Amino acid sequence: MFDATIRALVVVGAQWGDEGKGKLVDVLAERADWVVRYQGGANAGHTVHIGDTSYILHQVPSGILHPGVRCAIGNGVVMDPETLFVEVDKLVKGGVDVEGRLYVSERTHLVMPYHKLVDATSASSKAIGTTGRGIGPAYEDKVARRGVRVLDLRDPARLRTLVEAGVERANAQLARQGTDVRASVEDTMAALERLAPRLLALAEDVGLCVHRALKSGAAVLLEGAQGSMLDIDHGTYPFVTSSNTTVGGAATGAGISPMALDAALGVVKAYTTRVGNGPLPTELAEPLQTQVRTLGHEFGATTGRPRRCGWFDGVVVRYAARVNGLTGLAITKLDVLDTLPELAVCTGYRVDGEVLTEFPADLALLGRAEPVYEWFPGWQASTQGARTLAELPPNARAYLDRLEALCEVPVAYVSVGTRRDQIIGVGTGG
Repeated sequence: MFDATIRALVVVGAQWGDEGKGKLVDVLAERADWVVRYQGGANAGHTVHIGDTSYILHQVPSGILHPGVRCAIGNGVVMDPETLFVEVDKLVKGGVDVEGRLYVSERTHLVMPYHKLVDATSASSKAIGTTGRGIGPAYEDKVARRGVRVLDLRDPARLRTLVEAGVERANAQLARQGTDVRASVEDTMAALERLAPRLLALAEDVGLCVHRALKSGAAVLLEGAQGSMLDIDHGTYPFVTSSNTTVGGAATGAGISPMALDAALGVVKAYTTRVGNGPLPTELAEPLQTQVRTLGHEFGATTGRPRRCGWFDGVVVRYAARVNGLTGLAITKLDVLDTLPELAVCTGYRVDGEVLTEFPADLALLGRAEPVYEWFPGWQASTQGARTLAELPPNARAYLDRLEALCEVPVAYVSVGTRRDQIIGVGTGG
């Protein structure tokens, strides 16, 4: 939590995404002045439950649901302006005051209509298991120094030149992919010209705004998308996203110095999930796979795809703790395990007769890995009404203690339900 020594707090997923970061950001934002989204795009969906109302936020930072909190989309994000304003309009219709509270970095790259066309028809995107929302192609153009940024909307001539070149590249790729679908310069320009006034009204030098806020003593929460194991450099490559989801991406993606970051809260489920293709060493067999998926409502907020479920993987989370420099853990969905008679925790991988306790970079090696498990008795009692650790069943407390010791990071929060009030504050690690 924020105090005199923690003014800039990063909330990062420490598994393969979908860990419940949106809920934690929503709870922590009550004491924040700013919430900044620093990477990813509309491929992420942060679900926040307030009373009987659920909000799924794809691009707007989760702090928007707290009156008075300023929210910013950083330069590390690739933003789809069309879906951004659909989301904003839904919030406003639902009674959320957005006026004067939402900022977009003028350096933020835009997901263009032709990016989405290419992504939706790409065989490589299907193989990796992307959401098909144009995120990868937008990051490709960014790295190739040919992307369209928010600030380009101020110069119609430059914008048209960039769009013409982008459409030409996209159509050539679409032809190679064997589809008859084609992008249109005029349709793209018409959409951008329609959206430009609203988007430019939000455009700011977000890095400068956040820098000044921190200098003034404001509390800033930096919100990531996806999870550490989907980081382009540190994740299970190539089954990863196109940005740095780890804490290192928070500084570059928000436009502030890494020296400004004070703490990092890693969010993990009490078990493990993953959407799409790629390794999941602790993946459950049927019928337990379907049972846990059903208990946890494990379907993607963005795509609706069923998530693959596995036992808690201590090797993964300890690796994420090292890469991110985590100062605290938030363990979510403990209540999903309430009815299970026994639980397993992975403490290492047995590969070719050797036990590994550090996460390997080589997916071929990981594919031969057999999880080494410790087994724990379940508690088979509801945890949803607990508001302190003492109110949790003894076996649940013993399970949490083992996760903390295995991951070598103190547990700061435990979530036992979807509502704001169903979270237990444990320590000061966050």
